[in-house]
Amino acid sequence: MNMRFLTGRGSLGGVIHVPLALLLVLGGCTAGTPGFTVTAEFDDVLDLVPRAAVKVNDVTVGSVEEISLRGWTAVVKLRVDPSVKLPDNATAAIRQSSLLGEKFVALAAPEQTPAGELSDGDLIPLERTKRAAEVEEVLAALGMVLNGSGLANLKTINHEVAQALEGREGEAKEALRNLDKFIAGLDDQKDDIVKAIDALDRLTTTLAQQRQTIGEAVEALDPGLSVLAEQRAQLTSALTALDRLSVVGTNVIEKSREDTLASLKALQPLLDQLVKAGDDLPKSFDFMLTYPFPPNVQKAIRGNQVNLHATLDLDSVAFLTQSLIAPPDTPLLPGLPGLPNLPLPSLPIPLPSLPLPSLPPLLPGPSGSPLLPLPSLPLHGGGRGGLYDILSGGLR
Repeated sequence: MNMRFLTGRGSLGGVIHVPLALLLVLGGCTAGTPGFTVTAEFDDVLDLVPRAAVKVNDVTVGSVEEISLRGWTAVVKLRVDPSVKLPDNATAAIRQSSLLGEKFVALAAPEQTPAGELSDGDLIPLERTKRAAEVEEVLAALGMVLNGSGLANLKTINHEVAQALEGREGEAKEALRNLDKFIAGLDDQKDDIVKAIDALDRLTTTLAQQRQTIGEAVEALDPGLSVLAEQRAQLTSALTALDRLSVVGTNVIEKSREDTLASLKALQPLLDQLVKAGDDLPKSFDFMLTYPFPPNVQKAIRGNQVNLHATLDLDSVAFLTQSLIAPPDTPLLPGLPGLPNLPLPSLPIPLPSLPLPSLPPLLPGPSGSPLLPLPSLPLHGGGRGGLYDILSGGLR
């Protein structure tokens, strides 16, 4: 009997210990179980309780150790199995096992590029945590839609939309296609739009920094605006007169259009000749200012006098030879025209006899030529001749 009783007690103890061990395994890591600790921040933990499961891909990998409050943020301390490998920027969410099931914390890799590795003491901040919608919230939203939210007006809306689109189905489809192209274009220019928004943000930042300067500029505009307000009537009259002037000007231009075109066509030959003249025209203007003298005559003008400096290179031997020895019809110098017959003043007749200096019997000729005899000079007491004939074009 005793043996059976003891055996029964032993069997009862074994039945009790198995569910406890199973509960510990299903509950994840306990306080004494090895693992690393991770802290997560939530806006709302709903009815999450300590000892709740921590899962990765619906597999239990730990448990909730502690839930505390820091200001308006709930801080949940998690113990995770050391075999779990997650990036350092992992996310955490409070989910529900079923419609009426218990809450648990789900850990997952981020949607963006993973970085680092989640380890002991890491913090999952508020921006990387979220919670699922509660059944009560879903039912409350559904009740709001069904009661007093205008659901009864859907029939009216549907009828009005159908009546508005009746007979315009093609236009509506085309509008939707254009809207699709427009949205696709916006999506293609997404980077440019973001850059424009960033540039606008920098501009607003700069404007915010110069708020005082802008305020002073606006205040400085106040006197000018006051003057404009006082002269509003005059400005309005001026604009009205300008409108009338524009009407008159348009009328004049339209009526004189043919004459203006004819004048421009008549000017074309003159403009062509001016183009052909090129640089000669400004040079002629330069000479015109000093006509009949060259442009550099300004250097010779001193007050009301003009200084003239001339250098003559004359061969006296050739001059005397041509003047004294050449026949009467021979020009004075080769290559040069004779002196023109100029009107002479009346001279007293007879001319007085002038004594001539003694000359040597022979004159030296050009280099390399023999000496030439000196001809006798006929001197007359009256009329033109002698020295005057020599100076006025040779012997006659």
